Amino acid sequence: MKSHQTTIIDIARELNLSKSTVSRALTGHPNVKQQTREAVLALAEKMEYQRNQMSISLITNKTKTIGIIVPEFVTSFFSQVIIGAQEEARKSDYNVLISQCNEDYNTEVDNAQLMMRNRVDGIIVSLTKETKNFDHLRTFQRRGIPIVFFNRVCEEIMAPKVIVNDYDAAFKAVEHLIKTGKKRIAHLAGPPSLAISRKRQNGYIDALKKHNLPIDEDLIIGYDLNMSKVKIYIKHFMDMDNPPDGLFAINDPTAMEAMQVIKQLGKRIPEDIGVVGFSNDYASQFAEPSLTTVAVPVNEMGKTAVKLLMDMIDKDPADWKLLVKVLDTELIVRNSTVRKA
Repeated sequence: MKSHQTTIIDIARELNLSKSTVSRALTGHPNVKQQTREAVLALAEKMEYQRNQMSISLITNKTKTIGIIVPEFVTSFFSQVIIGAQEEARKSDYNVLISQCNEDYNTEVDNAQLMMRNRVDGIIVSLTKETKNFDHLRTFQRRGIPIVFFNRVCEEIMAPKVIVNDYDAAFKAVEHLIKTGKKRIAHLAGPPSLAISRKRQNGYIDALKKHNLPIDEDLIIGYDLNMSKVKIYIKHFMDMDNPPDGLFAINDPTAMEAMQVIKQLGKRIPEDIGVVGFSNDYASQFAEPSLTTVAVPVNEMGKTAVKLLMDMIDKDPADWKLLVKVLDTELIVRNSTVRKA
């Protein structure tokens, strides 16, 4: 026997109302009496009515869905951002469509097109390491669909952004290494295509300058975030005639991989070389030794991005505000730089 799914016709017949009245009551239309709205909602719940979101979107021109595009799920960083974003979206009764790009530009383009086909009301985006062309994201703005960037942002598109002060955080991380007595500090940097890589490298350089330490280009290597290459670069550093006694890594996964290689080479951390990461990845506290890192408020980053997006969704594009929210970071000192009892 075929089961019957409750429709607005069933609710209308039960309450002796028109279909249009029931539909307006279910979508929160202001021209419906409060008593009628309450009766419709109560019966809808009793009859286990499931709204047809596609039909509602045709009426309201809203799908009540936002998209999130992230570069990868390898680390805990972006999953934590998404958790915060989902929590905030639920407050406005919004669904979330999530996609990850495996650090591939073409996949990012495909995911953006998927979001467009699903008629999302807005998107929040963090770029892949390969992204240098932004036409697929400009399309959203041309169609009046708001976009908010976070963490890995596009500086060429005028849109709200949620970031941390990467320069200042990197400066403090390197200065911490210097204050522990390290004088020859290497930097395993990220791809120069990413603004966060450039800002963190600038912070590294200026911290050395402030403390009158030389800038040795041989101690700076930018890489494509492919973990398999970390062993090559760290071995190169440690095989130098005058190897580094400190390392500032672009992120925690890089730093933790580097520590494994350093230990395999028979070096002590932090006695022979101190190591600092960036992002406070969940695993960083459990590494051996535990990793000194820069903590980023990832949950807050997701929530803030969605708040900015929600503020734009119901407004004319001419009224969109191009805000840049800069969140605070914190240097978390652990055993990879200061061996604690």
